Amino acid sequence: MPATTAPPPPAPLTKRRRLYWHRLIPGLWYRPVEILDEARDRTVWGAAVLLCLVCGALGTVTKGSFHQQWNGNPRLALGSLATVEAGVLFASLVLGVVTHSIARHLGGNGRLGPTATLFVVLFWTTDLPRLALHAWLPAHSLAVRAVAGLTWLFGYALAALLIRGQHHLPTHKALASVSIQMLAAGALLKFPPGN
Repeated sequence: MPATTAPPPPAPLTKRRRLYWHRLIPGLWYRPVEILDEARDRTVWGAAVLLCLVCGALGTVTKGSFHQQWNGNPRLALGSLATVEAGVLFASLVLGVVTHSIARHLGGNGRLGPTATLFVVLFWTTDLPRLALHAWLPAHSLAVRAVAGLTWLFGYALAALLIRGQHHLPTHKALASVSIQMLAAGALLKFPPGN
């Protein structure tokens, strides 16, 4: 009677290290493919909310109208800032949910939380250079417009990579999933009418 060999012991489960915002946000710039792969199926509410608040504040306090309001009534200016922050947070989450819904409609199988929060993170991460430069230069200047265009293209590519990985979609469907949102953001935020 042949001797039976015991089955090999199961491989130990390696616990994934937490993806904190200080690794996630800079990592999207210098190693985006690795970071998006590491972030797959993770929900990053903290980083998404943090970026919405930072970018909303940066976009508001650099405007001349905010400074005028601050000089007249600081309390009213802070109230306006809080309203803008809430609006940015809400609109960003809606963008993430819409992106997830379109991806699911095109055959994706990803989860809502990771898709929506990671979309918000990469959207505002790629817009930070434009916001920072716009704090010093007018929106219609060549430098701001060039940075806006480059960061928009980079954000578009990252968004497609995100959807392709989260929802297991081919590249053309991933691009289609984010096209409406990115085109609208480019027209209304990065290149608003009149600039």
